[in-house]
Amino acid sequence: MGHLTTIATCSLNQWALDFTGNRDRIIESIRQSKAKHASLRVGPELEITGYGCLDHFLEGDTYLHSWEVLAQILQHEECQDILLDIGMPVIHRSNRYNCRIIVLNKKILLIRPKLWLANDGNYREMRYFTPWSRPRHVEDHYLPRMITEITGQGIVPFGDAVISTPDTCFGAETCEELFTPDSPHIAMGLDGVEIFTNSSGSHHQLRKLDHRIELIKEATKKSGGIYLYSNQQGCDGDRLYYDGCSMIVLNGKVVAQGSQFSLKDVEVVTATLDLESVRSYRCAPSRALQAVTNSQAYQRIEASKSLSAEGAYVDLLIKPTQPIEPRYHTPEEEIALGPACWLWDYLRRSGLRGYFLPLSGGIDSCATATIVHSMCRLAVEAILEGDQQVLKDARKMCREPPETEWVPTTPQELAGRIFYTCYMGTENSSKETRERAKDLAEAIGAYHVDLNMDILVKGVVDLFSFVTNKVPKFKVNGGTGTENLALQNIQARLRMILAYLFALLLPWVRGDEGGLLVLGSANVDEALRGYLTKYDCSSADINPIGGISKTDLKRFILYARDEFKLPILHSFLTAVPTAELEPITKDYVQSDEIDMGMTYDELSRFGHLRKVEKCGPYSMFTKLLHEWTGEGKLGLSPAEIARKTKHFFWMYAVNRHKSTVLTPSYHAENYSPDDNRFDLRPFLYPYFTWPFKKIDDTVKEIERRQQEELERQQKKTV
Repeated sequence: MGHLTTIATCSLNQWALDFTGNRDRIIESIRQSKAKHASLRVGPELEITGYGCLDHFLEGDTYLHSWEVLAQILQHEECQDILLDIGMPVIHRSNRYNCRIIVLNKKILLIRPKLWLANDGNYREMRYFTPWSRPRHVEDHYLPRMITEITGQGIVPFGDAVISTPDTCFGAETCEELFTPDSPHIAMGLDGVEIFTNSSGSHHQLRKLDHRIELIKEATKKSGGIYLYSNQQGCDGDRLYYDGCSMIVLNGKVVAQGSQFSLKDVEVVTATLDLESVRSYRCAPSRALQAVTNSQAYQRIEASKSLSAEGAYVDLLIKPTQPIEPRYHTPEEEIALGPACWLWDYLRRSGLRGYFLPLSGGIDSCATATIVHSMCRLAVEAILEGDQQVLKDARKMCREPPETEWVPTTPQELAGRIFYTCYMGTENSSKETRERAKDLAEAIGAYHVDLNMDILVKGVVDLFSFVTNKVPKFKVNGGTGTENLALQNIQARLRMILAYLFALLLPWVRGDEGGLLVLGSANVDEALRGYLTKYDCSSADINPIGGISKTDLKRFILYARDEFKLPILHSFLTAVPTAELEPITKDYVQSDEIDMGMTYDELSRFGHLRKVEKCGPYSMFTKLLHEWTGEGKLGLSPAEIARKTKHFFWMYAVNRHKSTVLTPSYHAENYSPDDNRFDLRPFLYPYFTWPFKKIDDTVKEIERRQQEELERQQKKTV
């Protein structure tokens, strides 16, 4: 009977449809696993294709190339004498499945399709795949000829089975199955399976990791077992950042945990564990009684390789891995690391020269610039630690010649080559914002341009006046609300045009080649409220803060001020948020929160109730009645809460069309209004006549009762 076994899981920075790169990273993870004496290696979900192929999973080529890559892995010398759990899509009997391929020594032991598919939020797996909704059912799968030539197998088992080795038994579940109420590991554990593998394509979201880890720990806490969790890591081509954190858990305790955020392409996590620990943990009578009454056993596919060493000899140099406390980042650290890694992957894979950011002197563009600084910090740290891939990528971005020996030694040195900022001022801009933008750019090493664009604004207004014989005015100068908005939008939209002009030509100005990616800096709250101009500076190539709330961004800047030693950030924290699109007078300075008619904290709460708690206008109003009235709370009256709720929904509705063209943003918040696939809503709304009337009727009834109670109390005092 076996005892100590070394097993491996991994985080891979896969890229959708990068079959060559994905293959190489898979093989490298297998090589590293074998170097650490692992007998079982588990990889992320759909690792051969990359998880984020989306509608490419409907194309036959995707399946053909997956088999071609698997054929090369099967034959590779590094991929022998180790049990492999590899993820790829498979067509079986004309249906598409998200599968695990269990491999040993050029043989396919089992193709295990995913039972329960992720189909909410950012996930649309039912669009591409069919769930294998027949637990414990197995049938024959006919292999492609190219695989038969390698394995000598024409038919292999396809379905929900487990693998039996001479010393133990392991079974696979995939990502979403861990999150379902009746997870496969429950029945597998009762049927004697001792090791569970979970291959995942799970994305980062602020404050989400603890939920995932608790579920992984819970999977073996009740009835024992070893749980290997593997997750993709990095940006594989869209808005999501897959946040790794691959781990190994024994009997409900974490024994090994990988990084959540990293620039590494391959990270292998191993642990040496005693199989007898699982068996002794499972000696509870209640578990045994449920196990023997388990209605249907899993089909066991035999594998000839033991996971543990044979014989009675005990090697004292090999010791079991001890439990550790799970590692969590604070939300401020998550913002500093997640979007930074996403930006690095996006830039290196886009092949472009760097990033361009309109730097306004406000806290949003400040946060975006600080995240780019964090990206440069991570890259330089990795380079100085000897990461040759990061160094190669940095040299490629900077267009260094092949024979170069250039090595960036500070974040500022790297930023000076790949990060460009520009302050686009007008007569409405303040000296303070201009100075803050310049000082921040200098502190982080960006190539900074400072300009005034009044001549452009005047040219557009003069053209309009020439054609219409009308001169629009700002509100402070006697103009109407419509005139005021139009004049603000002229400035905002001209900034977008200038941003793309400078992004294309600034490297050329410096004698370099290649264009820049334009960064946006509208936060999730402003996108939800529609507090932005359509096709202004919020329109960019990508936006690292588009899924982050204003409140969290402020906390991040406070953290970065000290952690990154950037004292200039303090001045951004104390400044009043303002668009600076209207003239400043001694009696008037434009304020974001006044313009919006709500505070950012209120807006965050509206967003959470709307999306996460799935509230319409009336249910949101009733919830806020309990939250925002009474002592120690906001102390608002029912009428005030009604007004704010209706104002939010009306402004959300009339501005929803802007969400259809939002810049692709890093997904970080669960109330994001991203219209691409996360938050699907119409963009032409009727006036909320029915729910608003119900709110008004409720307020009247509350006020009537309050008045009756007041009169009753007055009569008592008399």
